[in-house]
Parts: sequence; structure tokens; C-alpha cells
Amino acid sequence: MTILLLGSGGREHAFAWKMTQSPLCEKLFVVPGNAGTAAIAENVAISATDFEAVKALVLKENISLVVVGPEDPLVKGIYDYFKNDESLKNIPVIGPSKLGAQLEGSKEFAKEFLMKHNIPTAAYDSFTAETVEKGCEFLETLQPPYVLKADGLAAGKGVLIIQDLEEAKTELRNMLVHEKFGAASSKVVIEEFLDGIELSCFVLTDGKSYKILPTAKDYKRIGEGDTGLNTGGMGAVSPVPYVDAVLMEKIETRIVKPTIEGFQKDGIEYKGFVFIGLINVKGEPIVIEYNVRMGDPETEVVVPRLKSDLVELFLSVADQKLGDFNLEVDPRSATTVMVVSGGYPEDFEKGKVISGLENVTDSIVFHAGTKLDGENVVTNGGRVIAITSYGDNFQEAIKKSYQNIDKLSFDKMYFRKDIGFDLI
Repeated sequence: MTILLLGSGGREHAFAWKMTQSPLCEKLFVVPGNAGTAAIAENVAISATDFEAVKALVLKENISLVVVGPEDPLVKGIYDYFKNDESLKNIPVIGPSKLGAQLEGSKEFAKEFLMKHNIPTAAYDSFTAETVEKGCEFLETLQPPYVLKADGLAAGKGVLIIQDLEEAKTELRNMLVHEKFGAASSKVVIEEFLDGIELSCFVLTDGKSYKILPTAKDYKRIGEGDTGLNTGGMGAVSPVPYVDAVLMEKIETRIVKPTIEGFQKDGIEYKGFVFIGLINVKGEPIVIEYNVRMGDPETEVVVPRLKSDLVELFLSVADQKLGDFNLEVDPRSATTVMVVSGGYPEDFEKGKVISGLENVTDSIVFHAGTKLDGENVVTNGGRVIAITSYGDNFQEAIKKSYQNIDKLSFDKMYFRKDIGFDLI
């Protein structure tokens, strides 16, 4: 079959890498893709949110499955666009409906869903520019640190955690009145801070059944020791060593099951990934947020651990036969380290020539922010390349990733040298 994958990051290269291993995948198109996907599939230089152009490509190339990587096309309603178009409605889209995508598209929608279905989460309230002073009063009722979240999509950067009350009030006004995150922060959710260890739980659902994928933990801060600004993610580890059977059972019964049942009760069409950002507070799992797609860089450690055919898995979702699918997982650990542009997550330069990729051995190179410039692979984003390795434990895997990163170079290249530091 001919398959279309939407997106251009490390997550999409990992999906492409796995899908092209399937005997069912005759041809893979990636929109718009990167230098890594170009080597194993055909990139098409259109936007993943230009639904008319996507439709034209699907019909021209006789595409029979569409897999959506990033959140933007989902929040903008690509699932519904296909469903409501006479010529597209029989082509399955792996991803939730526009209503389902509101779980990520609106922090307030997600909080209301969690409360409605009695899924454990932090106490919260939401505010707009009109109610900014009420928001300041609400901050006074909480204990520091204070958590401010832009309601809309802010590319993983719309969350502030602040120790000082007056600073929190100033930032709330910056977000609401001065539009610090643009339209994304026209509404801000304030919630109580939860102290614990974060982890990510990934679920694939066909709307009725679900499969829990391997757990992963990512590292969001730019600096070592989890310091500095938030990024899209600097590395990841799977499985999470401290997640035992007892915690997994709590996650499934208290969070995963009620989430999937909540979709059914609320009439939310959902055939795709649910990323549940959790915090383990004294052995009790509590939901921080939902995303409606796989995480990045977590995909780069979760997908390599799937032994099952990824295309078969997606088809079982499309046909609502996921309950019958036997998901096989590699028992080894996987780790990934993200190599980024100097200056990221703030200002950085693109177009730096990357050398040494051909020297990487015993690790998988997943391209994120790269593109081809003639014969050269050059940087084209903040997060440039993820180096993923297997090991009998995460320490062994991480060692391989670092050994291979030493073979790479580009101007102002940066990476964290302590991924997994808190798990030892």
C-alpha cells in the first residue's frame, strides 16, 4: 500500500523508519519531511496543514492510509476534513477528530475532561485578560511554585513554573495582557504545583480498545541537572526504571481506562495516540496534561522498542480491531540524546553543515531539524538530530549514544551530557 505521513521532525523520521520496514508499505510519502525521511521515503514540499494540497496528493498517488505526526493538523481538524469529503472518507486517518484534539489544543478543555471523568489531576482555574486580577488573587491562594499554562498551542513552551508570587503575577499579566505567547495565551490556566517525578504514558486507541505502549521519560530543560529554559525535549529513556507493575496498574485503572471510556461517553471520535503526561507523587499517578500525538523525542525510544509491524498496528486501529492485536515489545532499554543548535530554545542559526553522520555505528540516527542542501545535510531547526541506542539497561544504551555523538559535528552544536541522571 501507499502511505502518507505528515510532519517533519524526529518523531516522523522514527515512524518512517519503522513503517518502511513493513512488507505492507510499498511506498511512503512524507509531508514535508526532512533529510532523514528523504533517504527512505519521498518528501513532498507542502505544508501538513494545507489540507487542499494534502487531498490533491492523496488522490494523485492513490494513498490508502494517512498517519499524522504533529498536533497542528489534528487541532485544525484533518480527521474531520477526510471524513466529510466524499472522495477521502474511506481513507483512514491515524489521529483523533478535531473535538478529540482539543485535549491538546485547549488546556481548559483537557482540565474539564479530567474533572468530569474523575481522573486525578491538579486543582486549577482559568483566566482571560478581563479576569487577570482575579487570576492574581487565585495565585495568592496557592503555595509556591506557581504553574501558568497558556491555554492554546505554544510549541511546548507555553508553561511557566515560578517560585515568587509577585513574579508569577507579572508573568500572568505578560501572558494575558501583553500576549507573551500570542493567541495561545489569550487564556491562561493556573494550577497547583505537584512535586514528584514525571513520566510519559503512551496509549494507542481505536476508540473502543487500547494498547499501552512502552513508558518513556523525557528531559525538557536545556541545561544539565534539569536547569534553564524548557525545550521540546533534549533526550529520552524507555522503559522508565522506577515504573513497576503496581504503578502501571494504577495508571491503567485510574487514568487510561477512564480516558478511553470518557471518549465514548462524550461522543469523541478518537483513532490515534493519547500521550498522557503524568507525575508520580508518592506512588500516586496524577495527570499533568494530554497530548493527542506521540511525544518527541519519546517516539525515538518507544518506536524502536516495538517489535510488531507498525503498519499492521495502524490498520488494526483504522478497522477498530486493536483489541485483537498482539503488541510485541523489545525487552531492551532504549535511550535517545538530542543534538541541538547553539542558542536553542532561543535564537539560533540554521544552515550549518553536519559532518560525521556516516560514522555512526550501533545507534540509530533520527533526523529532526535537518534538510538537504545539495550533497550536504544541514541544520534546519533547533533540535537537529536524535541518536538512539539499545542496551540491556539505560546506562549501557546512553553510553552508546554519547560515543556516537562524539563522531558528529556542526558549528555551535550542543547536547546534554546527563540524560538519565535522575534515574541512577
